Amino acid sequence: MSLQYVVGIDHAVVMVKDLDAAAANWQRLGFTLSPRGTHSPALGSGNYTIMFGHDYIELLGVLTPTEHNAPSRAFLAERGDGIERIAFTTTDAAKGADELRDLGLDAVGPIDFGRPVPLPGGGEGEARFSIFQWPLTESPAGLRIFACQHHTRDTVWIPELQQHANHATGLVRVLITAPRPESDARHMVRLTEGEQYSEPDGSVVVPSGEGRAELVFLSRDTLAQQYPGVSLDGVPERGGAGLIIAVDDLAAAAQAAGAAGVTLGDRVVVKPSAANGVLLVFVQR
Repeated sequence: MSLQYVVGIDHAVVMVKDLDAAAANWQRLGFTLSPRGTHSPALGSGNYTIMFGHDYIELLGVLTPTEHNAPSRAFLAERGDGIERIAFTTTDAAKGADELRDLGLDAVGPIDFGRPVPLPGGGEGEARFSIFQWPLTESPAGLRIFACQHHTRDTVWIPELQQHANHATGLVRVLITAPRPESDARHMVRLTEGEQYSEPDGSVVVPSGEGRAELVFLSRDTLAQQYPGVSLDGVPERGGAGLIIAVDDLAAAAQAAGAAGVTLGDRVVVKPSAANGVLLVFVQR
């Protein structure tokens, strides 16, 4: 991406109705989760994070209805659990928001917030962030996007939380279903000043940054062809559909997934109904 203050995908936000039940579910799939976090009263949300080397997955739930989380509540009411948003890393939230405004986009923010973090050795630290958001009306394939600046990386990327029984090491691709993949990919490219390329099956890929995960726009039918025999119940016709995750031991990923996983060639796949509306695909690093 050529935006000066955006350097690639930071994390995927999986919105869930029952936060603690979702955390237990992802633990059963072999992920190590952070202790539950609680955001500021204005945000009204809580989360668990699944940390990798430079990116992560966030399980997010609404604790108290607020104006800020109204879009998330609408998402849950319409779709149920699933990938609601993608966050990019920003090196400077204030300058990043101004950069969007220079492009004629009505950026929201920056917004500063934090949450307490229990530390492995005892005691409590604080994780602090600044974010800016693209306008709600600018959501490629219905997927909201925002950018996050981490002020306290040492209280988020804690080494003990990056060790997973399934040997997951990071995000490779975010899968986004769209009846017209080319159109929604162009929308993302316009918003991020990025690039795109097409694959033989009609999927359209938008890289997010060197060493960072890619965004892949594809039809639901194409997704079904890529993962034959895997039920896509819970995957929308248009929206965040799945995550391809690198592991350094595919056999360990299969063992951790257990009955929820199926091996398809060089991939281990967990159907969306077993992962809070997210198609999970583990691939050898």
